Amino acid sequence: MHDDQVHVTTDIVATLIKEQFPRWSGKAVRHLTSTGTVNAVFRIGDDLSARFPLRPTDAAEALAVLEREARASAELARVSRFPVPEPVALGEPGAGYPMPWSVQTWLPGTVALDADPSGSDAFAEDLAAFIAALRGAGTQGRRFSGENRGGVLAHHDDWVAKCFEESEGLLDVPRLRKLWSRFQKLPRTAADVMSHGDLIPGNVLVAGGRLSGVLDTGGFGPADPALDLVGAWHLLESGPRQVLRQALACDDLEWERGRAWAFEQAMGLVWYYAESNPAMSGMGRRTLDRILEPTK
Repeated sequence: MHDDQVHVTTDIVATLIKEQFPRWSGKAVRHLTSTGTVNAVFRIGDDLSARFPLRPTDAAEALAVLEREARASAELARVSRFPVPEPVALGEPGAGYPMPWSVQTWLPGTVALDADPSGSDAFAEDLAAFIAALRGAGTQGRRFSGENRGGVLAHHDDWVAKCFEESEGLLDVPRLRKLWSRFQKLPRTAADVMSHGDLIPGNVLVAGGRLSGVLDTGGFGPADPALDLVGAWHLLESGPRQVLRQALACDDLEWERGRAWAFEQAMGLVWYYAESNPAMSGMGRRTLDRILEPTK
């Protein structure tokens, strides 16, 4: 998916486990096909998963990121009533893999990309309950770090402009430019709350049309209260989307900012993954289609 992507195989993973965590060496190692773009994921036996960063970086920096993600995941697990992966161990470089890696608990369920819950009011209520629990956790004085999404919309102008350039021939760029010109002016009025930060279908587990778990929790941290509302457009059709809005009591400004954050994310998905990850690119298209629906 990336030009500089690190290659990880089941043989490499099995060797790392044998060398670093021999207590698990008898467990089967299976590579998991995923739309994920940050980590290669392997299932270790029935109760563990291992995540290997795909893009090369300094090993010390990578370890600091993994340690921060483990702390964030553990914190989120304490406030969520829905199952989330919990950190188990951190591995070291070896066997031809150049960076640290992480081990988490395994969660059963089907990702929302495959078990589409978009028409379920009950799922929308569950998703709202998850977001509300995170918001209620309190930031303990922390503020948005300034990295990625979750701060000021206008700070993403350069990125969105690049997305428009790359999307010529793929999307109705003139129409999308007009929409962003309005989105990027939406003012920020509310204080940071705790946020998952990436509520996309690949990070949400579904069972029986209900929310059964949430993945990729290492980004849990303070951000714009509207940021987790991206899930309203990534995951829901119009009716359930309104169920989520009512459950969270979103005013017009917060709702539009959530729509704007979903727009910023979706714009990058369509062109960047058009060839390397068609499912992720298609998700971006679907989200943009929902964003462009007439406002009711």
